Amino acid sequence: MKKKWLSPLALIFALLLLLAACGGNDSSSGGEDKDNGGGDAGDSGSDPEMIQIATGGTSGTYYPLGGEMASIISDNTDVSADAISSNASAENVMSIENGDVDIAFVQTDVVAHAVEGINAFDEPVEHVLALGSLYPETIQIVTTKDSGIESVEDLEGKTVSVGAPGSGTYINAEQILEVHGMTMDDIDAQNLDFGESTGGIQDGNIDAAFITAGTPTGAVEGLSATVDVAIVPIEQAKIDELVEAYPYYAPDTIKEGTYGLSEDVNTVAVLAMLAVTDELSEDLVYDITKSIYENAEGMAHDKASFIKLESALDGIGIEVHPGAQKYFDEEGIE
Repeated sequence: MKKKWLSPLALIFALLLLLAACGGNDSSSGGEDKDNGGGDAGDSGSDPEMIQIATGGTSGTYYPLGGEMASIISDNTDVSADAISSNASAENVMSIENGDVDIAFVQTDVVAHAVEGINAFDEPVEHVLALGSLYPETIQIVTTKDSGIESVEDLEGKTVSVGAPGSGTYINAEQILEVHGMTMDDIDAQNLDFGESTGGIQDGNIDAAFITAGTPTGAVEGLSATVDVAIVPIEQAKIDELVEAYPYYAPDTIKEGTYGLSEDVNTVAVLAMLAVTDELSEDLVYDITKSIYENAEGMAHDKASFIKLESALDGIGIEVHPGAQKYFDEEGIE
């Protein structure tokens, strides 16, 4: 009797094991069927319900624009998005690499350095891909009309904010000084964010500041409300030299009237872009990319007018996420 009672039980147990094994195989097969050729990009089953977008300081351009993008993503995709302040490009790249954030604002030059493992980056990053370009980021050497600083060479011996070490602004300052035959040792370099920089100029604690951001920049606009702002020009010969040495720069002009300027000021720019982790799936990044570029016109920020599908791949020097690339391919963007 005991033997007859155990046999059906063992049979039931075996059947349960068989069903579980079949279910596991179906799941694995389904995952393989869904493979979209995205290389190391994640699959949709691993996507989070909430994503974080690293921006920059609250007084810059990244932060308010990132807030608008977070709202667009939340309204048009299956995930919620939150924009957080940060120390901008270099920190943002490492935040993606370390899995702390999912998307980040970065400069095209900084993320190119990160992928190569040069300048501020000791070794190449492996999990950072491009989502798309946004707008020109102008290098603004900000001072006051009564500072006596009229050229880059006049910065020698002055107290100058150059941004956090390794940041995009810092590298821009370093390279602009370089083509003028100078180094950081020729100035009293201060590592301040945009708000601290303009506050220091207003208080007389610093003489000038390098600020790399879309114009008009909130912090500089705030400064112009209290003092007469001047932007130090870069001579055309030095612009040409800089672009030849570092091709990710482009000539740019800060227009008369910006910050109360009485005339146009010649300078250079890099591009702002969005970078994304390779952990997000092709489907999700496709949806995010589509939502941003198809809703940019509805953003209130001045820089939103530069966010256009036709320029979404401008200045991109790193691999594009398969989800973003799929969207660009469908729209005929090369």
